[in-house]
Amino acid sequence: MRVTERLRVATPTGRWVSLVLGAGLWASLYALNEVLWTWLVRDVVGADLAARLPGAVHFFLYDVSKIFLLLSGLMFVIGLLRASLDVERARAYLEGRGLFAGLLLAVVLGVVTPFCSCSSIPLFMGFVAAGIPLSVTLTFLVASPLVSEVAAIMIGDQFGWGIAASYVAAGAVISLLIGWVLSRFKLEHWVEDMVFTTRIAQLRAEGHVPTWPERVDAAAAETREIFGKVWKWVLVGVAIGAAIHGWVPTEFFADVAGADNPLAVPVVTLAGMPLYVNGAGVVPIAEALWSKGMPLGTVMAFTMSAIALSAPEAVMLRRVLKPPLLALFFGAVTVGIITVGYLFNALF
Repeated sequence: MRVTERLRVATPTGRWVSLVLGAGLWASLYALNEVLWTWLVRDVVGADLAARLPGAVHFFLYDVSKIFLLLSGLMFVIGLLRASLDVERARAYLEGRGLFAGLLLAVVLGVVTPFCSCSSIPLFMGFVAAGIPLSVTLTFLVASPLVSEVAAIMIGDQFGWGIAASYVAAGAVISLLIGWVLSRFKLEHWVEDMVFTTRIAQLRAEGHVPTWPERVDAAAAETREIFGKVWKWVLVGVAIGAAIHGWVPTEFFADVAGADNPLAVPVVTLAGMPLYVNGAGVVPIAEALWSKGMPLGTVMAFTMSAIALSAPEAVMLRRVLKPPLLALFFGAVTVGIITVGYLFNALF
């Protein structure tokens, strides 16, 4: 039986009402997420959020809720767009503009979307499922967390706006170069099949133009299917991040990765990977390291690594990327960050 025959019939008006109510509920939950968990852990339980264990518990509850909301909301919106748009025409449009234009658009989209590395994954999955070239989608996956607008503003305030502009430019160049290099290879066979065999791909099969109720039902069904496959990995990934959240040995970094250590840049790049902090959280740490004498390029490498490379991201990406592509992706980003670190040390 075709998917379109299995979808429940409903009126377009009813679907619009459901969407408006659902969007309002989603926005309310997202806005109250941090406030709710802070009230529960600090005010109801009476725990000190500055302490390590309560801080880790608060981080876990807040971040899991945030990612679950983003995962469900973004996958539904992307699914609805994919069900409404002609994927072949969109793909042809991008191909007609050339590879560089597609990579540049991916970087711009990555810069303007305020997502962490884990929150970018739903958009990445939607782009891949829609047939957007894998090199373009991977470029977005690098640029979205790496070039953080929050981090750029805080870097400008604490380090200077020239350094902030250099940070943005470096992140954009890394993203473009990684996308260009990966475009030289056929990597689609290293993407998990579940990304391609989606409900919406079946819905638009054989040239069928879905009705509005069919689009909504298909987007909701696909969201449930994908959520059911990845939710446990979200819990594992965020638990890893929460376990080490707050344990940032700045004195160790300052001593081991000082100006006299030629391997300081790769050391802090690898050390920053498991920290799992966003732009707002890592810049104060970076400022403290800089004040202790760490060279600027080494500080920038630490900042980029902590933002763009995380253990939770690796755990969740494993659901959509096979190990060779996952290793290639993280290896390319790591090499790019190390290169920028040494370049910053030489120029500043």
